[in-house]
Amino acid sequence: MTLSALTALSPLDGRYAAKVAALRPLLSEFGLMHRRVQVEVAWFIALSDAGFAEFAPLSDAARAHLRGLVDGFDEADAQAIKDIEKTTNHDVKAVEYWLKRQFEGQPELQAAGEFVHFACTSEDINNTSHALMLKAAREQVLLPALDGLLATLGAMAHAMAEVPMLSRTHGQTASPTTVGKEVANVAARLSAARARIAGVVLLAKMNGAVGNYNAHLSAYPGHDWEGFSRGVIERGLGLGFNPYTIQIEPHDYMAELFDAVTRANTILIDWSRDVWGYISLGYFKQRTKAGEVGSSTMPHKVNPIDFENAEGNFGLANALLTHLSQKLPISRWQRDLTDSTVLRNMGVALGYAVLGYDSLARGLGKLELNEAALAADLDAAWEVLAEPIQTVMRRHGLPEPYEQLKAFTRGQPMTRELMQGFIGRLALPEDEKARLLALTPAGYTGLAAGLARRLG
Repeated sequence: MTLSALTALSPLDGRYAAKVAALRPLLSEFGLMHRRVQVEVAWFIALSDAGFAEFAPLSDAARAHLRGLVDGFDEADAQAIKDIEKTTNHDVKAVEYWLKRQFEGQPELQAAGEFVHFACTSEDINNTSHALMLKAAREQVLLPALDGLLATLGAMAHAMAEVPMLSRTHGQTASPTTVGKEVANVAARLSAARARIAGVVLLAKMNGAVGNYNAHLSAYPGHDWEGFSRGVIERGLGLGFNPYTIQIEPHDYMAELFDAVTRANTILIDWSRDVWGYISLGYFKQRTKAGEVGSSTMPHKVNPIDFENAEGNFGLANALLTHLSQKLPISRWQRDLTDSTVLRNMGVALGYAVLGYDSLARGLGKLELNEAALAADLDAAWEVLAEPIQTVMRRHGLPEPYEQLKAFTRGQPMTRELMQGFIGRLALPEDEKARLLALTPAGYTGLAAGLARRLG
């Protein structure tokens, strides 16, 4: 079978390929090769500036040639590395050999060829490359997707700040809120989760086979290799420096990042389910598109498929991200390879998250508020005013306010007339009685509207 969108084993590379296309150049094997070349070049150029007698500072032309290899890296270059790997059976060594081949016809670079990958173990290149991949994915895809959702939620919170809505706690009618306030709750949670994702420091190490600069010191015993490594990682590559590692960077920062993404996704699962329920109650309608079918047999249906897809894909993402965060920080002694194959699935895990963000954004874009349904629901729930009535009774010292309202309202249908009749019989000051008689379920929303409008 020819590999295509129809025969791809993963739906991320098949049915949903277009929706995760932005991640493909960053977290694919091509993306890993590209970053490996970037790291090898950064290390090589830094070595030329280290003051070693055997490796003079590179000329501007040589530096331009090297940086051009990074900036112009394409699929043909990646395939050339894969072809070398068929012989080496080692992916990082294939990058080293490919890089040296790019020195052909460049006498200055050829003379310094053995400083490519100098004193490095494969994991010096890999861990740094993985950090660069995650940095790009976070900055270019994950955070923009979350920012798009936050912008939509913020606009909804402000636009619907005043629209009253019946709450449901334990599935039962409860004190009213506003639609905007409920959206603001989600936006505030997601904003905090977004900050946690953005705040994770992405770490890297370049300290040799077991983290002690053994090979480095064997060649240049007097050189400050730790300071040199820190400079390449922090100034050259824009990552955080981890001074204490075994052969691999221990991936604790990855666990922190993946856990942070998982928490954001969990918030959005909660929201997807809530919106699904509000659509079911008729609080929201969904705009339809000509030609779309909701059910193969029931013509009237407009299914909340976007919110169902979002929930399902967030679940897949979280399952994979949780495995990554629990497995990656564990390595036997100074190194085992169980992390290597798992790390190749970063794109899969984050791909399902991005797919969820896309589905949720599409769903939110189709929503239309049904204020008539919201108002009818509120008008059928006069029992929710038992709370303010008994609270005012408490203030004025009336006997057993909670118990009186419990006996009056529980298990019985309530109407405006019944509630106002109860209020009318209370021994309350006339101004308090008048205030309660003017109260409706739609008007009993506390500070909800102000809280929704205050959302930044």
